[in-house]
Parts: sequence; C-alpha cells; structure tokens
Amino acid sequence: MTAHFNLNIVPFVSVDHMMRLVLKVGIETFLTELAMVIEEDFCRWEQFDKTPRVASHSKEGVIELMPTSDGTLYGFKYVNGHPKNIGNGYPMLLSEMTFLTALRTAAMSAIAAKHLARPNSKTMAIIGNGAQSEFQALAFKAIVGVTELRLYDIDPSATERCARNLAGKGVTIKACSSSQEAVEGADIITTVTADKQYATILSDNMVGPGVHINAVGGDCPGKTELHKDILLRSDIFVEYPPQTRIEGEIQQLDADYPVNELWQVIAGKREGRQSERVITLFDSVGFAIEDFSALRYVRSKLEETGLYVDLDLLADPDEPRDLYGMLLRCEAHLRAV
Repeated sequence: MTAHFNLNIVPFVSVDHMMRLVLKVGIETFLTELAMVIEEDFCRWEQFDKTPRVASHSKEGVIELMPTSDGTLYGFKYVNGHPKNIGNGYPMLLSEMTFLTALRTAAMSAIAAKHLARPNSKTMAIIGNGAQSEFQALAFKAIVGVTELRLYDIDPSATERCARNLAGKGVTIKACSSSQEAVEGADIITTVTADKQYATILSDNMVGPGVHINAVGGDCPGKTELHKDILLRSDIFVEYPPQTRIEGEIQQLDADYPVNELWQVIAGKREGRQSERVITLFDSVGFAIEDFSALRYVRSKLEETGLYVDLDLLADPDEPRDLYGMLLRCEAHLRAV
C-alpha cells in the first residue's frame, strides 16, 4: 500500500510506528539505506546551512536545538538530557505555537503597556494590520482598557480585514489613510509591520510627549521600524538585553546604551514610567520565558477541556540501556499476533 500524504496535515511517526518501520524494512537494510542517504547529503555539504547546536545548559542537564536546511527542506531535532530531573524527565506537552505565539506576543505587549503607559490610556494606533493586529487589539482592550483603535497599513485591504474581524468586539475603529493620521491623539502606538528591512515607520516628529510605544515589528537583525531619534528621546524597556541588542530597535544604538529590563518593573524592583510627559518604549522581540509561560498556561487548561490527543512519542524501554531489546520485544509481539 502506498501512502498519499495530505500536505495540510503533518505525518507523525510514533514510537510504535518507528519500531514497526524498522522491522518492516529490516534493521540491516534500514542501516544500509540510511548510510547511503547520509553520504548523499555529505556530498552536497556546501548546500546546507550550518550552525553549531544551540544548547541551554543547567546544573541538571542540557536541552539542545540542532537545526539545518538544504535550501528546500528544513529540519531540526531537540535533544533533552536531564538524568536527574524531578519525576522522569519526559516531555510534558507538545503544542502548536503559531496561534499561541500570536497570543503570547499580544499578552506581553499589553503587560508592558499596563506597567508603562499613562493611566487611563484609551486610544491606540496600530501601524501594520497583518496577522498580529487583531490579537494586539484584543489584548490591549482586555488588559489595558483600550477602547479606540486607529488602524493604518500600506495595504488598505489589510486594514479593512482587521476592522471587519474586530467588528462587534467592543472597540471603536477608525481606518486611517497614513501613519501620521493614525498616531494623532493616540495614547499608545503599536508598530507591527512585516518587511525585513531597516524602515522608518515612525519618524521623530510623529511622537509627542507622554506616548507609550509598543514596538513589535523589529524582531530580527536588519529589521527596525523606528527612527533612531525616537529611541534617544525614550525610556527604553526590553525583555532580555543581550537578545534585544541583536534583534530589536536598539540594534541601532551603541552596544552599551543604557536600557531598562521590564521584568524589574513587573516585579516591583524599579519604577516604570517616571512622569506623564516621558515617552516609554517597549522594544519587544519575544523571549523564551514568554513561550514557557504560554505552554505552562495551555497545559493547565487541558484536563478541564480535554482538547488534546495522546501521542506515543517516547521510547520507554524497561531497561534504558537495552533499547535494542525493546525492538526485539516488538518483533516478538508482532509475530505472536
């Protein structure tokens, strides 16, 4: 029987499937053919993106990301080695992160504004009305109390779609014809454009005193949205400085330019906004702890909702040093049935 893959569905090979696959092909054939494929790829070594594995070490162990691409396909493996971990060290959750990343980014933006924007900020401009815009709008409504949105995108259809999606969600919406029009009277300005380039979505003269800027779109090297002079006039707050200096708006500044760490404000270790007239800027690039929080939250909702499936994801031999024996036991079971 030949499998026909649905390109919209990701095939998952469970532990049981993997053992059956090896046994069906034959272990020596599997090893021989696998070696041939490895040799093929080593013969085109120069086509591959190559980077040392990205490792996060702790006293208890390590988790490593091992990525590569040949320009057509992308693959990665996560390696988890925590032999002394509490419990059994097994993964606790595997989740899609497309929607969840949009949600955690919006929630993080609103948290920053809750601590940095002027009290009773009600009006927000959103410049860039792509995939993030609705999530940002709803997070600011729910967490900050924003009730009026001023939308602008260079593509009017994106603004129309955003306004249509947010209809009836409890916010007043004005579609604007320019970024200048969008920021007029705004307490909060969110920039969330998509193009990977050094851009000036906000110029210095567009930002008045007391505004809070939520800079979301500058999130990788070579991509910014704000004129440098805005940064020099603002109190800048970031998630993790070593990452933001590479990816955020502050890549435009000297490496030792002083910035504030947002966690200290949230934890009450330092003040956020210093006055009504200061410009506050959250230079958001996204950080791993936010994803950790998002996954921890989703996991807490699973038992009550039942919205998950169990995956046979982990090889679990009775004796960890006898992985081959687990394959032999599977073969014996298949013969018996």
